[in-house]
Amino acid sequence: MTVPEHPFNLMAKVYREIFPLVHQELNMWREKSDSIKNTELRQQAAASIRDKSFHCEGGGILALLSGEQKQKCVQFIIAYQTISDYLDNLCDRSTSLDPEDFRMLHLSMRDALTVGAEVRPYYQYRDEQDDGGYLHELVRTCQRVLGSIEHYGIIKPYLLELCDYYCDLQVHKHVVEHERVPRLKGWFEQYRSQLPEMEWFEFSACAGSTLGIFCLVAYSFQSDFNEHTAEKIRSSYFPYIQGLHILLDYLIDQEEDLLEGDLNFCTYYQSHEEMMQRLQHFIEKADEHLQGIPHENFHRLINRGLLGVYLSDDKVAGQKEMGRLARKLIRASGKTSFFFYINGRAYRKFQKMAWTKSS
Repeated sequence: MTVPEHPFNLMAKVYREIFPLVHQELNMWREKSDSIKNTELRQQAAASIRDKSFHCEGGGILALLSGEQKQKCVQFIIAYQTISDYLDNLCDRSTSLDPEDFRMLHLSMRDALTVGAEVRPYYQYRDEQDDGGYLHELVRTCQRVLGSIEHYGIIKPYLLELCDYYCDLQVHKHVVEHERVPRLKGWFEQYRSQLPEMEWFEFSACAGSTLGIFCLVAYSFQSDFNEHTAEKIRSSYFPYIQGLHILLDYLIDQEEDLLEGDLNFCTYYQSHEEMMQRLQHFIEKADEHLQGIPHENFHRLINRGLLGVYLSDDKVAGQKEMGRLARKLIRASGKTSFFFYINGRAYRKFQKMAWTKSS
């Protein structure tokens, strides 16, 4: 299997082989979401695809690790990420703030990773019910792909571990506002002894990424995949790469989250300088934990790519102090991060031009 280990080769393969598959799948789910009868569910499903498609584009890049099974791998990644983004919208805009509702909704993510699991009434604890089978179909799509993978049994425990972190986070961070931080701090204390030195909100960030799951699934398509590789992927991606991913995601959404009243982990740093220092720490530790992983240079590219792509976002450039610190961090992280930063700026300008023309 040939995996790109140079930024130019990586981006060429991504634009040529991955993004067309990603958008093909997204278009299919967009059409299905249009048929949802309940207005609120339909609006949130449509918004999750419209506003968060870059999550699917980013996750889809890991399908390059699946060899000849890119299409199948992308099918899984897009279905699973679409569940994640859809449920995040439902929880963010919840009026009940009911943890039982959030827990039930997120059982769909665990079921999606469990081949043979029966789908359930995931909307059981909310008024909005009729999605025309949309969420069930997303779950079954994930199960169908996983059921076709020879080495599913090897990755299953790691998938469920990472999924459980993610689902616990989603429950705790969406409850009534005054309970969120105490719940998240208490949850962190349960795992603190198993983690490297970090703050409670950094652990929450580490739990909030789907990248480790996508990497495990992509590699498991390979005939020579084994338990050692599975364990190495898990320990390489969790906590540091996943933490870096989500801290960057929250970094660009700070102003938006403040307006919406949503929890944002980056606001718990004492200053922008401290935040950037910790991001640099996560970058260095992620590099350290990647030593010995198959296709090590590819994963380092992903690490640097996350940095460049997120920090190139217009939301960062639009904040003077944040923009200055972001450029400083990019420079400190080397030429590869700068390449992805420039590439990200150019891609966003192209998307804006394409959107303007189409509208």
